[in-house]
Amino acid sequence: MTDPVPPDRSDPVAVRRGVLAMVVACVVWGLSPVFYKLLTHVPPLEVLSHRALWSLAFFAVVLVIQRRLHEVPGAMGSPRKLALLALASAMITVNWLLFIWAIGVDRVTETSFGYYIFPLVAVVFGLVFFGERLGRVKWLAVGLATIAVLILGIGLGTPPWISLTLAATFGVYGVLKKLVTAGPVVSVTAEILLVAPLAALFLIFLAGSQPDHVPFDLATLGLLALSGPLTAGPLILFSYASKRVGLATLGLIQYLNPTLQFLCAAVLFAEPVTLWHMIAFPLIWAALALYSLTALAQERSARRARVRSSTVEATEI
Repeated sequence: MTDPVPPDRSDPVAVRRGVLAMVVACVVWGLSPVFYKLLTHVPPLEVLSHRALWSLAFFAVVLVIQRRLHEVPGAMGSPRKLALLALASAMITVNWLLFIWAIGVDRVTETSFGYYIFPLVAVVFGLVFFGERLGRVKWLAVGLATIAVLILGIGLGTPPWISLTLAATFGVYGVLKKLVTAGPVVSVTAEILLVAPLAALFLIFLAGSQPDHVPFDLATLGLLALSGPLTAGPLILFSYASKRVGLATLGLIQYLNPTLQFLCAAVLFAEPVTLWHMIAFPLIWAALALYSLTALAQERSARRARVRSSTVEATEI
């Protein structure tokens, strides 16, 4: 799914394909708690280890098909590149592990809250690390999100640390990815490659120290293997979509993920939704609505500016 020439975002067919790819990715992400619920009998660190190894295998196959496997060593070809990828690997590993653990202890509501506030955390990180300017509406959105987090923390008697950690680790991961020069599939493969030896050593240690621990039944082994494509597939679809669809549109579609997670928590898993959740979540939704409307307006303005520019150039020619 690589393109030698970037696709034209004004091409309606390319845009439709990009939107469809993003919707599929977000549906897989949003329903992933259902999948990981089937693995709650396996310790989270063990699920994570299998997830990393099977994801690496899947990405390797994709890159072999694309004839790009040789690009992976180059992505780690300098101390700076290696350090950035190592930090990104650490962030995504912590994010995955916490997500898997939270599902096992019936805290899916908190994971959905974390992925709702992530876009607003990303806005703040953009301000801090890249000097991106925020308008009044975006500041208002960040303020509403902060109030929502405070209300949830005070109401539940403890800060929503799962939500905050998921949002923060994914936010830092996004900052690091902006600094990585390799393409998304190559860079993610390199990140998983860095953590894969630790995952393999952990599984070998378990097999050696607990002889009765393995093997799992075939159904469990099948689910663990499936975690690879379920991890890698949406990331590839996201990469495909990001080349064809504007960022504001991508951001709007991305809210499918936490929305489906929240529905899984409330409807399928019957997790408690307290009064504090019912106050905090609408505040977050209002913040995201403000943020999204502003982003869409900026995207349309930029598109009109590009059209005017191309029209002027054509006239001059």
